[in-house]
Amino acid sequence: MPPKGKARGPAKRKLAEEFPVGEVLTDTAKKRWKLGAPVGQGGFGLLYLANEDSSAAVGTNAPYVIKVEPSDNGPLFSELKFYMRAAKPDLIHSWIKSHKLKYLGVPKYWGSGLHEKAGKRYRFMVMDRFGTDLQKMFEESGKKFPRKLVLQLGLRLLDILEYVHEHEYVHADIKASNLLLSYKDPNQVYLVDYGLAYRYSPEGVLKEYKEDPKRCHDGTIEFTSIDAHKGVSPSRRADLEILGYCMIQWLCGRLPWEDKLQDPIYVRDSKIKCRDNISEFLLCFPAENKPEEMVKFMEQVKLLGYTDKPAYQKLRGILEAGLKSIGTADDNKLDFSVSVNGSGPSPAKKATKRKKTEVNGDSDETDLIPTKRKQAPKKRVVKRVQKKASPKKRLVEMATQTSPAVVTKRGRGRPKKNA
Repeated sequence: MPPKGKARGPAKRKLAEEFPVGEVLTDTAKKRWKLGAPVGQGGFGLLYLANEDSSAAVGTNAPYVIKVEPSDNGPLFSELKFYMRAAKPDLIHSWIKSHKLKYLGVPKYWGSGLHEKAGKRYRFMVMDRFGTDLQKMFEESGKKFPRKLVLQLGLRLLDILEYVHEHEYVHADIKASNLLLSYKDPNQVYLVDYGLAYRYSPEGVLKEYKEDPKRCHDGTIEFTSIDAHKGVSPSRRADLEILGYCMIQWLCGRLPWEDKLQDPIYVRDSKIKCRDNISEFLLCFPAENKPEEMVKFMEQVKLLGYTDKPAYQKLRGILEAGLKSIGTADDNKLDFSVSVNGSGPSPAKKATKRKKTEVNGDSDETDLIPTKRKQAPKKRVVKRVQKKASPKKRLVEMATQTSPAVVTKRGRGRPKKNA
C-alpha cells in the first residue's frame, strides 16, 4: 500500500548503502554502467551520476543518473513497472512525432537490473539526468510563480498526463518537488517519481470506483485527490484535480488547508467545500485579478466521472485562453523572473511595501522624512509659539494692573515702576 501523507514508505524500509565511485552495475540487457558521485536521494533510494562503462571516470557532466534501492523495497519496483511499459525511448519518440510536440516531459528508461554487494541485493534503474526541481524554484521565488509560467507548466503537464494516461497509468503524486528542469535545456520540465503510479486500466479494463477505509489519504496530503482521501484508487480525474491544486498554489502561494495538514479529515472536507464552491476557493486572488481560466479548469475537472476520459484539448484551450487574457502566448520558454506579466512575487511585494508605507504614514511618518528636513519645521513652530505667547502673557499681567485704555507703548514701562 502506498504511504500516507508525505511519507514515501513504511519506516521499516532501509535506505540503500552508498556505493563507491567507479562501481560498475550490469543491467538485464548486459549493458554495463559506471557510477559517479551520489547527487541526491529519492524516496528510499540513492541517486548517482552515471555513464556507460569505460576506462574514463564519470565526470560532473554525466548525462545519466542511476537510482538504487534495496531489492525488497517497493517504490522502485512499482516505478520500474511503469518505465518498462511506458517510458522506453522509442515509445516516447513515436508519441512526440505523432502529436507534433517539441518534447515530452516523461523521463526515458535506459535500463535496470539487480546488483549484489556484501551479500545484499539492490535494484537499480538508469534514467536521464535532470536539473533543479520546481519546489526549490518556487521557494526562491517567494512561493509564487508568474501567471504565464503557471499556465505554461499546466500545458506541459497536460501533455505528460495525456501520454501517461494513454499508456494505462496515472501518476498520483504531482507536485513541484517531482517536477525537474532538463539538465541541458531549462525551458523543458519533466514529471518524475512514479513510485505511486497506478495502472488504472490494465489491458484496457478500467478499475471500478471503490472506497477502502484502509487506504484513506494516500499520497501527498496537501495535493492528493478527494478520491484518495476516501480510499479510492487513483484515476485520471484525480491526476487533473491534483494538477489544479498545484497550479493554484503556485499562483496564490498557499492552499486554504495548508495550516492543518496534520488533520487529514479537515483537509479532505476543505477540498470538498472548495470543489462545491470553486469561486470561494479562489478568494486568495483579488477580484480584479482573478484567473478565470482556473475557475473553468476546476469546473471541467469537477464534471469528470471516475472512469471518464478527460477532454485534454479542451483543458489546453482553457489555459491558452488564460495566456491570451494577459496579452501573451505559449512561447515554450519557462520564465521564472518575478515580474512576468505583473503577476509574480515581485509586484506583490511592491504592493505590500506601498501598503505598509500608507499604514505607517499616520503613526510613524517621521521615518519617511530625512532628519534635517523634519527638524527645521519643529524649530520654526516653537519660535512662533514663543513670540505669540510672550505678548499674550504680558497683556494678561497688565490687564490686572491698569485699564484697557493704557495698554499701548506707554503701558510697557508701568509694570516696572509698580514692581
